[in-house]
Amino acid sequence: MNKNLKLIINNSIKSVEEKYFFEKYELKIILNLYAKMVSKGSWKDYGLTISNRQAGFKVFRNSTENAMYNICKNFNPKNRNLKYLVTDTRGRILKNSSDLEIMLNSINWKKL
Repeated sequence: MNKNLKLIINNSIKSVEEKYFFEKYELKIILNLYAKMVSKGSWKDYGLTISNRQAGFKVFRNSTENAMYNICKNFNPKNRNLKYLVTDTRGRILKNSSDLEIMLNSINWKKL
């Protein structure tokens, strides 16, 4: 028997408060940025990664290359400012913040 699976019979009741993905407003912010960068010709593709520690939105210049950027949401950050991160291909943190919209708007994507 698999111990990692949960059976939720009545999912209309919000008994499970675990959030293991981006919220709707967070995805809206990220996808608006993605649409803007696609229209400029800078970004071509994206991918989503999900683990029990974080969710990530990976941005690609071409679908055959490694991801240029990864916009991450940490579920249990050790520091308040590490809730949202933007990392590069090597995993280095380029920007971090406790507010996703402010973080993404403050990055100069042309210089990265």
